[in-house]
Amino acid sequence: MEQLNNYFSDISTFLWGWPMMILLLGTHLFLTIRLKFPQRKIFTAIKLSVTRDPGATGDVSQFGSLATALAATIGTGNIIGVATAVSLGGPGAVLWCWLTGVFGIATKYSEGLLAIKYRVKTNDGRMLGGPMYALERGLGWKWLAILFAAFTALASFGIGSTVQANAMSVMTFESYGVPQWLTGLVVCGLLGAVVFGGVKSIARVCGFLVPFMALFYVIGCIVILFINSSFVLPAIKLIFQSAFSPEAAGGGFVGSGVMLAARYGIARGLFSNESGLGSAPIVAAAAQTRNPVRQALVSSSGTFWDTVVICAMTGLVIVSSILAYPDIDYTHGATLTKMAFSKIPYLGTPMLAFGVLTFAFSTAVGWCYYGEKAVEYLSGKKLMLTYRIIYILSVFFGSIINLTLVWNIADCMNALMAIPNLLSLLFLSGVLVSETKKYLWGGKLDEYSEE
Repeated sequence: MEQLNNYFSDISTFLWGWPMMILLLGTHLFLTIRLKFPQRKIFTAIKLSVTRDPGATGDVSQFGSLATALAATIGTGNIIGVATAVSLGGPGAVLWCWLTGVFGIATKYSEGLLAIKYRVKTNDGRMLGGPMYALERGLGWKWLAILFAAFTALASFGIGSTVQANAMSVMTFESYGVPQWLTGLVVCGLLGAVVFGGVKSIARVCGFLVPFMALFYVIGCIVILFINSSFVLPAIKLIFQSAFSPEAAGGGFVGSGVMLAARYGIARGLFSNESGLGSAPIVAAAAQTRNPVRQALVSSSGTFWDTVVICAMTGLVIVSSILAYPDIDYTHGATLTKMAFSKIPYLGTPMLAFGVLTFAFSTAVGWCYYGEKAVEYLSGKKLMLTYRIIYILSVFFGSIINLTLVWNIADCMNALMAIPNLLSLLFLSGVLVSETKKYLWGGKLDEYSEE
């Protein structure tokens, strides 16, 4: 088992090395420039995300689609991932994580556009889409579409079920002494109640849960920043200085250098917002929208909330807390956020526990949908029930087992998802420009596309 774990660990390290980060960040920059900085339209995107479009074709509202994507995206990576980046790359990693989110908006916009452009309607009236359909219908690469769907289905059991279940069971055990198997059983029951209701049930639950959990977590961050108010500006200064300085970061930090700060900041940012991974467009394809560009804008707002807002606040909380409390050991990334929140008297630990539980559960819900649609692409509806049952059972096993091997396998599957998705974005960039020119640059955002 140890040998197998080392094998996948080596593959994961290779796949998520500098070549992958250059490919991902390069795609972010390429699409940002080619699409004339769609980030400029972020406030239009936010407005559209809460605007109903009942006359449009689709299964769920644009907000329901966004909430489901955010549910799968806003996870433990926003809490633990940022802390890990700071512990390994220093305070400068926070800035690189934030910049990855800013430029990743263009990639998430592009994924949403292609999801609507190449989606298909089933015989029973449901909408199906995502990178596998863009690869097949847009580029004629059926074989690569099959590989993407297979990697997505496999990845769902890692990042979606077992990893998130383990985060929930460990949190409840460490905070309140609840047996991990009991947490696993409860989560299995709740998850089953949601996912067997289909995409409308998933969107409805996520539409309620995501704004509530995100607001609750942000309030906790604001409270900590208020407590640390005299250290907030020094923390911001330290973050910018250490992002570009090869020298020691100061404030008790060991100098990690520009390369390490960039490496861990970019990697955590990419893991956090999933821009370029190809997961979010699977649910974006189900949205009720008049044209591809409207949903593209709505999808892009997900990266804004996930990384530009939530990850940035987490990073600022962590760095300001380390400056404010010298007793915090910043070298242990897994417990760094927990120590920062513990400085809120009485409420800090429960607030963080609630954040981890809701973030992890919502991620499990969203990824079940992604995996299910991947399975449906590969085999039709005949294996969907089997997939749901196995997925729910994997939550229980994830809550009680050691997940080192699972993490490494999931990381490999995520990287293998990203490669075909990024290829579709790059090779279909002409379509992205054409659709954007027609609806966004041409001022026809309210027009209906011909489907």
